Amino acid sequence: MTDTRQFGDLATQLIAESRRSTLTDTLLKYNDNLVRSIIREQRDLEKMTEASQNVNPAMLIYQTTIVRNKRCLLAYHKHRMDRLRDMYWAAGGALPHILSNQDIRSKVSPHEVDFLRQYSTSVMDYRAGFSNELDITASITHPPKDLHVLVHVIRDCGIIQTELGTIDFQKGQRFMVRRADIEHLIVQGYLEEV
Repeated sequence: MTDTRQFGDLATQLIAESRRSTLTDTLLKYNDNLVRSIIREQRDLEKMTEASQNVNPAMLIYQTTIVRNKRCLLAYHKHRMDRLRDMYWAAGGALPHILSNQDIRSKVSPHEVDFLRQYSTSVMDYRAGFSNELDITASITHPPKDLHVLVHVIRDCGIIQTELGTIDFQKGQRFMVRRADIEHLIVQGYLEEV
């Protein structure tokens, strides 16, 4: 029995993968092979449309498939960019923290890494204009209850400059510090609230 495939089947697989990623709330590995196959199908369809001299029902099917494939590719990449943006904000805008995670790094394409770097640069440029008044990377879903917080050091972070002086955060220690000075370290996983 031969394996027959209709135009647009590959794009449907790509959308199903995005849906699976949304349902499991994970970022799946970038499917480079499937994306390239869809682009090859696009080129073949465009050649068939150009080769056809007159308007016939087959040309309408080719054109519809071309448009549908483009929409599916755009939806797939938009979904992935949204997931990467969400990960960036969940990490408190700490791009090195995201890119140093080998699990995440193995799932993104080089173009997505470039996107994250450019996005981070744009956020930092925007933030530079009013960084003294407002920290846009701070969490707004859980406002702080207290100005000071008791934290436990999970991983060594070295010496951190705070408003009241320097603190050497070494693994296993506990400190009572201003939340604003160390909130980024909590988000990045170096400290945990006690």
